[in-house]
Amino acid sequence: MGTKFDLSRVLEDLENTSTLDELGAVAVGLRDKLKIDHIVYHWVDGGGDQYGCTTYPDAWVARYQERNYHRIDPVILGCFQRFQPVDWKALDWSGKVAKAFLKDALAHGVGNQGYSIPIRGPNGQFALFTVNHSCTDDAWQAFIGAYGRELILIAHYFNRKALEFERSRQPDSPRSLSPREIDAMTLLALGYSRAQVAHSLSISEHTLRVYIESARAKLGALNTTHAIAKALSRGLIVV
Repeated sequence: MGTKFDLSRVLEDLENTSTLDELGAVAVGLRDKLKIDHIVYHWVDGGGDQYGCTTYPDAWVARYQERNYHRIDPVILGCFQRFQPVDWKALDWSGKVAKAFLKDALAHGVGNQGYSIPIRGPNGQFALFTVNHSCTDDAWQAFIGAYGRELILIAHYFNRKALEFERSRQPDSPRSLSPREIDAMTLLALGYSRAQVAHSLSISEHTLRVYIESARAKLGALNTTHAIAKALSRGLIVV
């Protein structure tokens, strides 16, 4: 499980997608590179409408939708109250309903380990990006330790592209920032240092500074913190 991969190539592949099917193909490729069981991008609205792409078995996807499992899924319920990535083992699986759900999921090929990244935007937009696998706790912690930061960036790329494919779900706020400026501001909003942002985006700190100053000027912000606050309030970035 886990192997070195070119993050910039994955982000480039995502940038070049123009349909949900192509986004799904990138998910399959990334799953294979990481040598894990599944990758899922899952969007659910208040009315129960579900949207996204997944490498889960078709039988589980159909069963999940037919039984409206999103209403009881501990992952969705738990992550909705959180802003940071969540290891499934940190969620509450103690209830009778949750245990029955987990048993059904495992029987349909869902792995015993999961790591979900909540993504929020304006107008109540909420989605989850999940990686899933079957392995020991120690092996899973090692995997997340090695790839956690990259997965956060990939999750936000998935969300941004998915919203482009579903215009009716896309926020109304204008996007005045460039894709790279959005990436930089998103990672800074998530608490990354400038060095970590530059490393994640495979650019120099000098180039990152250019993106930050450009975003700050477009937003009319006094400093970087002010720029992040303005970008969040206008829905230009989601965290």
